[in-house]
Amino acid sequence: MLWLSPVSLCAQSNEVQQLLLNAEKLTQFKQILQDMKKGYNLVSSGYNTIKDLSQGNFSLHKTFLDGLMTVNPAIRKYQRVAEIINYQVLLVREYKRAFIRFREAGTFTSAEIAYTARVYENLFSQSLENLDDLITVITAGNLRMSDDERIREIDRIYLDMQDKISFLRYFNTETSLLSLRRARELNNISTMQGSYGIRP
Repeated sequence: MLWLSPVSLCAQSNEVQQLLLNAEKLTQFKQILQDMKKGYNLVSSGYNTIKDLSQGNFSLHKTFLDGLMTVNPAIRKYQRVAEIINYQVLLVREYKRAFIRFREAGTFTSAEIAYTARVYENLFSQSLENLDDLITVITAGNLRMSDDERIREIDRIYLDMQDKISFLRYFNTETSLLSLRRARELNNISTMQGSYGIRP
């Protein structure tokens, strides 16, 4: 028994030393964790301070930007808004009337009538895009724009609609003149055929 005692004491001594070492490591880890927590709290409080300041600043920006989403009632009553709508009505009325006249004149081929229809369809489609833009500009909550920016956009749409009406009238005038020339030529040919007794 005595012979095994020194080994047993030596093993217990090693275990005690290991326990003391582990306790020392645990104390060191505890200190490291406490230091990390202090660092985290410092960074976190600094971040929260910066975040609060930036959110306060953002709130000011948001208030300003939300104000740009509203539309001043005077903008909706701006004279050119009504004129743009009137241009749209004129454009549709004039192109429909002219198209019926050209189609029934009998002076154009089916390919020419189809070309005329495409010109009118394209013009009408572009004018509808202008109306969509106008509605977007004068409807609250759609765009973030100042009153000046809204007026400039309305003016741009107005000028574009004015150009479309001018083009439509020019196109209709030129097409009408062509139709009249052709009608005269057909009339002259018919008269000459009648004079010489030629049957068509």
